[in-house]
Amino acid sequence: MPTLRIALAQVNPTVGDITGNAALIRQRSRDAAGAGAHLVAFPEMVLTGYPVEDLVFRDSFVAASRAALDRLAADLAADGLGGLPVLVGYLDADGPASANAEATPTRGPRNALGVLHGGRVVARYFKHHLPNYGVFDEDRYFVPGDSLTVVRIGGVDVALTVCEDLWQAGGPFTVARRAGVGLVVNINGSPYELNKDDVRLPLVRRRAAEAEATVAYVNMVGGQDELVFDGDSMIVAADGTLLARAPQFVEQLLLHDLDLPEGRADLPEGRADAATGTEPARPAPADARAEMAVTRVRVSDGLPAPTGPRATGGVTEPVVDEGEVWQALVLGLRDYVDKNGFRSVVLGLSGGIDSALVAAIAVDALGPARVVGVSMPSQHSSEHSLDDAADLAKRTGLDYRVEPIQPMVDGFLANLSLSGMAVENLQARVRGVLLMALSNQEGHLVLTTGNKSELAVGYSTLYGDSVGGFNPLKDVWKSLVWKLANWRNAEAGRRGETPPIPENSIRKPPSAELSPGQLDTDTLPDYSILDAILVGYVDGDQGRDDLVAAGHDPEVVDKVLRMVDIAEYKRRQSAPGPKISIKAFGRDRRVPITNRWRERP
Repeated sequence: MPTLRIALAQVNPTVGDITGNAALIRQRSRDAAGAGAHLVAFPEMVLTGYPVEDLVFRDSFVAASRAALDRLAADLAADGLGGLPVLVGYLDADGPASANAEATPTRGPRNALGVLHGGRVVARYFKHHLPNYGVFDEDRYFVPGDSLTVVRIGGVDVALTVCEDLWQAGGPFTVARRAGVGLVVNINGSPYELNKDDVRLPLVRRRAAEAEATVAYVNMVGGQDELVFDGDSMIVAADGTLLARAPQFVEQLLLHDLDLPEGRADLPEGRADAATGTEPARPAPADARAEMAVTRVRVSDGLPAPTGPRATGGVTEPVVDEGEVWQALVLGLRDYVDKNGFRSVVLGLSGGIDSALVAAIAVDALGPARVVGVSMPSQHSSEHSLDDAADLAKRTGLDYRVEPIQPMVDGFLANLSLSGMAVENLQARVRGVLLMALSNQEGHLVLTTGNKSELAVGYSTLYGDSVGGFNPLKDVWKSLVWKLANWRNAEAGRRGETPPIPENSIRKPPSAELSPGQLDTDTLPDYSILDAILVGYVDGDQGRDDLVAAGHDPEVVDKVLRMVDIAEYKRRQSAPGPKISIKAFGRDRRVPITNRWRERP
């Protein structure tokens, strides 16, 4: 059996930065070659970044991706890496995008995988299964491939697949079994959501059994707008044994030696010889029942013996749920700030749990020197809130400022006759104006601090506490906010560090402090009750009857559902934030603003 040393490059590309992404691929390919790898695989659309969304419709962008792939192949050869097969996800096209009814349905943009070897692109594969659910709109952008590419590397037959090909039974993995491959490589841009890592391993095991072959799964890492990619690359043997697994949320080159069967002695019709530059002919399916044809490309025969001791990638143990979510929020914020060129962030520090949690996330993501926290007391701000905000600043070391807003509020009230909620909202909007002024003056990105529970029921002030360019808690239920705060403090204690979040911020009843003695429970049910209803209605799409049948009070259900329904216009204007649940507001959940449908008794 040949021993194939495979490298899975779990990297963090940036959408649109084709030059930077190509440089990243070259560097990691050098690292892989230096470690004696026979093959290195990069994530889905790593050359362009993922997802590219409507950039697909720009011919200039597609052409840039195609040209960059050819240039990258030549550059790798110039780097002395021409003998190393490099698998790269990129954007291809064999026709114009489907912008109208005149488009050819079998041609267009392709979510593609290219094999680079000897200074050329020697093989290509087009993604077969295109997801069109949740955050995915790939039917809008791409045309599916209908041929499975199998490359022979060092005498081993390797099938090429892309992301969703793994998530659907049948198709490429079934064809891979019929083709008798020893290894299936699956390149991914698989976004994070809580406990998705628990789903991936059983899934990869099912596909390994389906293909009767080892599966190497490589996923990207990093933040892209609302999405966070968590890596979690792995290798699973045909019998389901987990051979290696990379950690989540960090870049890593996962290196592992695989003993794999040699490919068939003969290459069937439709082969291509990479050494001679023969283009693969489209073969007829060997089995009439097969949905996909098989195109075979010989890249190399025979492998040099692996250098040094046997490479074992190791298996990274999973972390607890709160730790997993924390890493996702930190990475999502860091990449949003850095990839968009902001040097720092600013947020309002009220002394409450939400702003305290956001501040702690920001400090972990960027460091205290890049985080500005502003206390903006009014006449209704309690002394303990001011003390808690100052305590957090001392604990974390962030840049702390105090800007009283009451004189500004009084200036408005001297010229406007306002009362009740209008005065409450005025205070929130003055704070928003102040934060945006600091943003304009000093170049900070404003972070808003509302959690998913508040967004769901509209418990926020437009252009007030909702102001900001990014919201780390957008997909975090209030009940999870407390869990995260407790986890982060406990983690600090475990490390021998100062817990960042004051205990009083965690323990005290939540309040907006916009009127005397105000508490969230004056308007909302207890968060333990509220979140249970919201999870069913928002994440689970349950109707009123389902929620009542689950044991919730009908009157409370009716109140909560009405609040959710009428707050859609607010959510549509809310800042982006990292997705960590099965259904985040924004890309995941698309409900019309003008909508008379109501769940009724």
